Amino acid sequence: MANSPPSHYLDIGQLGEDLVSQWLQSTGWVILHRRFACRWGEIDIIAEYAGDSQTKNHSTLIFVEVKTRSPGSWDGGGRNAITPKKQTKLWRTAEIFLAEYPQKADYPCRFDVAIVCCRQITDNSTVMVPEKVLASSLVATYQLELREYIADAFDSVTYNA
Repeated sequence: MANSPPSHYLDIGQLGEDLVSQWLQSTGWVILHRRFACRWGEIDIIAEYAGDSQTKNHSTLIFVEVKTRSPGSWDGGGRNAITPKKQTKLWRTAEIFLAEYPQKADYPCRFDVAIVCCRQITDNSTVMVPEKVLASSLVATYQLELREYIADAFDSVTYNA
């Protein structure tokens, strides 16, 4: 088992999730859970968007996988890490969530992926935010950018027995 980082190091994955959570909240989503875990795996963010009460639309649930990577990562900024096996784990974890919260079981659901770029800022670095960034933040010596948000990134999963 890998050693946990010492407590004085920042958890870059959590910082990416914080950025995405803040962005989702700014667009009207309510965060229900962060790092919801069960025996199948973990979902980084579970959020709900309340429907319009005048049109009687149901709320929508999203299960968000956040991938925080440094520039030039080997896995396409995290996109290539969402394998069919990972999708199956997320799907099963979402089923457990819905079983624990049956009042939400009939809500429309979707699986989204957020791609966050993280780079360390040095004394001579310039903080630049590219034009197409959805949200950004500076935390300690790190610049985080929500570069891409893929709504409905996958919608069906084939279970591997």
